[in-house]
Amino acid sequence: METNERIQDRRDAAASRGGTPGTAAATAPPVPAPGALADLARQVRGPVLAPGDEGYDDERSGFQVAHRHRPAVLVGAACADDVAAAVRFAREHGLPVAVQATGHGLAAATDGGLLIGTRRMSGVRVDAAAGTARVEAGTVWGTVVEEAARHGLAPLNGSSPGVGVVSYTLGGGVGVLARTFGFAADHVRSVDLVTADARQRHLTATSDPELFGALLGGGHGLGVVTAMEFGLLPVARVYGGQLVFGADRIDDALAAYLRWTGTVPDTLTSSVALITYPDLPQLPPSLRGRSLAQIRIAYTGSAREGEKLVAPLRAVGPLAGDDLREMPYAESHTIHRDPSDPHAYLGDNALLSGLDAAALRRVARLTGPDAPVMCVVQLNHLGGALARPSVADAVGHRDARFALRVLSPLDAGNPASDLRTARALHEAALAEVAPWRLGRSVNFLLGDHGTRPDAAAVARSAHGDDLHRRLAALKAAHDPADIFRFHPLAAAGPAGAVSSPTSVAGDGHAEAP
Repeated sequence: METNERIQDRRDAAASRGGTPGTAAATAPPVPAPGALADLARQVRGPVLAPGDEGYDDERSGFQVAHRHRPAVLVGAACADDVAAAVRFAREHGLPVAVQATGHGLAAATDGGLLIGTRRMSGVRVDAAAGTARVEAGTVWGTVVEEAARHGLAPLNGSSPGVGVVSYTLGGGVGVLARTFGFAADHVRSVDLVTADARQRHLTATSDPELFGALLGGGHGLGVVTAMEFGLLPVARVYGGQLVFGADRIDDALAAYLRWTGTVPDTLTSSVALITYPDLPQLPPSLRGRSLAQIRIAYTGSAREGEKLVAPLRAVGPLAGDDLREMPYAESHTIHRDPSDPHAYLGDNALLSGLDAAALRRVARLTGPDAPVMCVVQLNHLGGALARPSVADAVGHRDARFALRVLSPLDAGNPASDLRTARALHEAALAEVAPWRLGRSVNFLLGDHGTRPDAAAVARSAHGDDLHRRLAALKAAHDPADIFRFHPLAAAGPAGAVSSPTSVAGDGHAEAP
């Protein structure tokens, strides 16, 4: 084990050379003395780890392998009391705090400070009579879907079963049934929160409407959510799957899809993904080296009506794949088929008031087979219930009709080698939809955005100026010392400036293609 004295020696040496990687020497968080860590370990049920301890590297790792937290102190919280003790310790020792459950949306890695890991807090309790679920901070969607399905119910989960429930919902949560039922945040009944003063609070829309509403859609950076209760929906089955078009039909399919979205009911949620697969032997022959357009569909009506609704898409021409079917809701993750293995990636997005086929075709060409790095494009059809007012009043840009998302895998061994190229490609692709751009979705900001020179502007774009100012005021009121500092879009500014109230948890994404 590396002692804290040795850790401090390394930091002092790094400071004499100009600072630790990614952290100015003058602002490097302090390293607590070994005795202080021993005191903390006696207060919590979960492990307390420092660099060099057995289990430290596993505990700090998440799904996003392009970045890993490097905390001076890591608390593997087993309960809400552990979280409160960790926040109290951080406050007393001048340490900034980050939180990680599964780390899908990790964008700004800590260097020093205290990391609270919540993966041990994975309890789920479904109340079938009330139609609700209560989940702890580290719960993933797959567990909730499975438990709810036992009672013929469904949550408003995203497409990936491995994504953390809490951070996804705090970002709004655009899921498989989004157009039918709205954002996941719209269905939250209560939130258990540890604030910067280490106080445990139970919040509802009645008890504290301002803070409760701000948490749902913009609440990252306001505290650590330890549990959440939300409503479930009486959905046991859906009609869904994919219609897949080959390269020779992509332009026609995109034009048809845009026309089609103007005709479908709110009970149908869909997206289209554009993927050029690498020519790798581990891929099935049906995908290897091919450019495809995959239209993903989830419809809560009958299979017969679903068949009628998708007929205009099937009429585009020969299909490379068609697995539309009625399925148990517990199989809804098969609609998008998100990757389940940790990997490195960068993702950006634009929320749009509209879109035309010519612009979408230009995006397809920029990101297709001739792109300098692989780029997956996904266009989500929004509207419907997503546009309705809610107590979750910090969800930005509810009037958006589409979300255009771009995501590039990076070299896990050297993610920086691809980062600049991927970011330039994403900016070029999103520039094609500038006439319709309203802002960004918090859920789909994935990867190293916290170091962008325009990080403050990116943060504001997720909510708009007025809502952003309101959230910043709440941040200043509830965390004046800026303890919850490590989040994807920390706004650069002078010491003491209010940072952007976006994700501290690193599980933001709803549907990684």
